[in-house]
Amino acid sequence: MEDVEKAKALLKENGVRQVLCAFTDVRGYLQMFSIPAREFVEGGAFETGIGFDGSSVRGFRTIERSDMVWMPDASTAKIVPWIDDPIQKSAIIFGDVYEAWGSEQADCDPRGYVAKKVENKLKEDGMSAVFGPEIEFFLFEGVDFTRLNWDMWVSPNGGAGDSWGPPRIMPLSTELESGYMIRPKEGYFRAPPEDTTVEYRNELVYYLEQLGVEVEYHHHEVATAGQVELDFKPKTLVDVGDAFYLYKFAAKNIATMHGLYATFMPKPLYLDNASGMHTHQSLWKGEPFSGEALFADPDDEYMLSQKARYYIGGLLEHAKALTALCAPTVNSYKRLVPGFEAPIYICWSPRNRSALVRVPMYVKKPSAIRVEYRGVDPSCNPYLAITAQLAAGLDGIKKKIDPGDPLLEDVYELTPAQKRELGVGELPTTLRDAIDHLASDELMQEVLGSHIFDAFMELKIDEWNQYCLYITPWEFMKYFDI
Repeated sequence: MEDVEKAKALLKENGVRQVLCAFTDVRGYLQMFSIPAREFVEGGAFETGIGFDGSSVRGFRTIERSDMVWMPDASTAKIVPWIDDPIQKSAIIFGDVYEAWGSEQADCDPRGYVAKKVENKLKEDGMSAVFGPEIEFFLFEGVDFTRLNWDMWVSPNGGAGDSWGPPRIMPLSTELESGYMIRPKEGYFRAPPEDTTVEYRNELVYYLEQLGVEVEYHHHEVATAGQVELDFKPKTLVDVGDAFYLYKFAAKNIATMHGLYATFMPKPLYLDNASGMHTHQSLWKGEPFSGEALFADPDDEYMLSQKARYYIGGLLEHAKALTALCAPTVNSYKRLVPGFEAPIYICWSPRNRSALVRVPMYVKKPSAIRVEYRGVDPSCNPYLAITAQLAAGLDGIKKKIDPGDPLLEDVYELTPAQKRELGVGELPTTLRDAIDHLASDELMQEVLGSHIFDAFMELKIDEWNQYCLYITPWEFMKYFDI
């Protein structure tokens, strides 16, 4: 009740008119509806929740079972800081999804059913976990899906003698057009005026911190055309999922205020780096940062405990199935290719960014020791993807899965024979391959539950089939004169 009273006071003292009620569908799309704030302050919305049509939400319920209830999590109440107009003054509250009458937790809810369930089990075992995702995205000035550009700027490796690249959609960006143009793959840490995103990022940081998402640092990323990254301080499992959506919500809305577009599509630019979401994670006995850092061993060469090594073993063991949840779109697999700093080889290593699992070596103290899983992109549903990573790591600890010795070489430079000798596998190369691996992973099925597993598989198989049926401009360019 304390959280409810605090939330009511927050709404009342800030003159909030509307509450944006937030949750996600199975795919990871943020869902919202608005309720007048008086229903929370004076009415019983915090106690009884709000009814909605679950059959209109992807992956939830069929029409004959469509009545569902959104139950607010009062502890998540935040004022939307960029809205000053007293008529429009809004707050956002995340909630969990329940069955009709609010009778029981719905098994279709990624936040309440999947993430909370695993986090609560971890607490029962006297542990906690924290996660810090590095979320990358692009900031465009515009994009017209109906206009194709014949690419004279770069020529693909597979052109077989063609003097031009294939047609593609090109976004509008000052970084592609001005005298200070950033060339492909040369955007990392660029300074103004080449970097055109600094003022936008500063404003985004300002608003994110008012939403309780504390940014540690931000910068221009490797790709041209406004690729950026803002990293926030690590959070526990459910909280990091909420922060992910606050981040996306703020990034898109602040961009729109300036006539820009923020896109979390993994690979919007042909032949340039894509957007990832490398996820740093650590396990603790008791509370994070005040309890015992279970991944740290001061006597180890890499400061890694045996538990951390087993956790890495679990991530590698389940990596192929994890990819369906962590890289869940057709476009994700345009990122997971050699030559663009994306992890495609299943191995682990300290410092080494060519490995799927990396152990950062920045600060030599127990609280800083963590594991970074690099096979994630921002098109994922974090309640599913990050929970699945945690479950895989815990499975590694439970079964004492040895990850083997770290691979210290640049994996991209190894020959196929060397990779075979070292036992280095590869991630799935298409969404279809990934969902096939997910279909055979019993742990992932258990974590998701039968409803979300079946719904996710159905949605993604349908997505793959749509893609396979589509005739692309590239095919006309390549085969029309065959």
